[in-house]
Amino acid sequence: MSAETLVPLILASASPRRRELLKAAGISFTADAVDADETLAHQESAEEYVERIARLKATLGAARHPNALVLGADTTVVVDGAVLGKPADDGDASRMLQQLSGRSHEVLTGVAVSWRGQMRSRVERTTVWFKPLSADEIAWYVDSGEARGKAGAYGIQGLASRFIPRIEGSYANVVGLPVTAVLELLKEMAVS
Repeated sequence: MSAETLVPLILASASPRRRELLKAAGISFTADAVDADETLAHQESAEEYVERIARLKATLGAARHPNALVLGADTTVVVDGAVLGKPADDGDASRMLQQLSGRSHEVLTGVAVSWRGQMRSRVERTTVWFKPLSADEIAWYVDSGEARGKAGAYGIQGLASRFIPRIEGSYANVVGLPVTAVLELLKEMAVS
C-alpha cells in the first residue's frame, strides 16, 4: 500500500497544472492553496528560492492539515542566472520570451513534503530549448493570454509547444510538478 493511500495528501497549491499532473498519475489528493510570500530573497540562488518556497507552502499547509501529508511546490525559469517568475503584465511576458528566444534555459521546481513535523524536499532541473522567435510570434503568443500566470511566460503543454524543439529532463517538471520526484519524497516519508 502506498503512502498516499495511508494518509490524506494535501496539495498546497492553486495550480491547475499541478492538479492535472497528480490526477494523471493516479494520485489521490485534495487541493488547499496557501498564501505564501514568493518574494525572491537578496542574493538567493534560483535553486535555494524554489526549495524555500516549496518548503514554506508545505509548512503553511501542514499548519492547516496536521494529520495529512502536505505537498508544496514552486517552479521558476532561469536564464543567464536570472530568475524569471510569472510576468507582471503582457509587456513583461514579451520581454521574457525575447530573452528565451533561440537558446536554452533551465526550469527548476522545488518540491517539499511535510508530515508529522518532518520535511523532505528536493529541486528538479530540466533544460528547455526555444527556437528563435520572431516579433510576430511573440506578439501572437502574448495576445493568446497563455503567458499570463506562468513562470517564464510560457506553458510547454499549450501553444508554446510549437516553440520548443527539445528538452532534457522531466517534461512534468516544466509543466509544474515533477511527479516522479514527488512519489520518491512520499515514499521516503512513509519509510521514515
